Amino acid sequence: MRRVVQCVAVVCALVLMAAMSVSAADIELAKKSTLEQILKRGELRVGFEAGYMPFEMTDKKGNFVGFDIDMAKEMAKAMGVKFVPVNTAWDGIIPSLITGKFDIIMSGMTITQERNLKVNFADPYIIVGQTILLNKKHEGKVHSYKDLNDPKYIVTSKLGTTGEQAVKRMIPKCHYKSFETETEAALEVVNGKADAFVYDLPFCVVFMAQQGAGRLVFLDKPFTYEPLAWAINKGDPDFLNWLNNFLRQVKNDGRYDRIYHKWIKGTEWIKEVAQ
Repeated sequence: MRRVVQCVAVVCALVLMAAMSVSAADIELAKKSTLEQILKRGELRVGFEAGYMPFEMTDKKGNFVGFDIDMAKEMAKAMGVKFVPVNTAWDGIIPSLITGKFDIIMSGMTITQERNLKVNFADPYIIVGQTILLNKKHEGKVHSYKDLNDPKYIVTSKLGTTGEQAVKRMIPKCHYKSFETETEAALEVVNGKADAFVYDLPFCVVFMAQQGAGRLVFLDKPFTYEPLAWAINKGDPDFLNWLNNFLRQVKNDGRYDRIYHKWIKGTEWIKEVAQ
């Protein structure tokens, strides 16, 4: 009987020690979280690339505005810290996150398996897909991306984006031209130097409203599935947990709907944005 009691005591002691060890490890992990650094610093540094309408742009006064900017401000407010925007070139945005130049990427970034090898993504905050702005001369002749899969068509998109990836993967036979910005690529079609522009639905909606009337045909049915999400550094479960709970909260208390209707459905803001 004594041996049984001793064995039970040993097992209990081991379980207690393991629990204490796990708890200590959790505490140390929490201390290293970006979330703790943000709170201590009193600043949420948000990385983005201005120019992706309607997610992040510059208005005529030089202020950063857009869907992601408003969401970032709500996030900073929920944390009780200052919002600090960090405008960054797209091709260097993930390396800049990894090296600590900012705490989070909020820049209309599509979740891809390739990117997910380098960063962790929160739950998607919006679903978009690739759509097509077509030169008016092709109206009634080109009905979908499949019709553009021919060497006679010149198709444009932005360098390093999922728009470019979609063209290369799904319209491989076309003559593809890449550009540094979305606007340059779309204007190539407006000016008759290309046949079609492939890019995310929200940007195409805005561009069509601004410059497309009478000159472009909008094939607005997305032909890809692309969830956009916030990206953070790997190994930070506490920050990821906070972000997912924040997103769930704003989607259910009206804040998300207010921001969505302002920037995605509405177009009043266009006249205030620098062209």
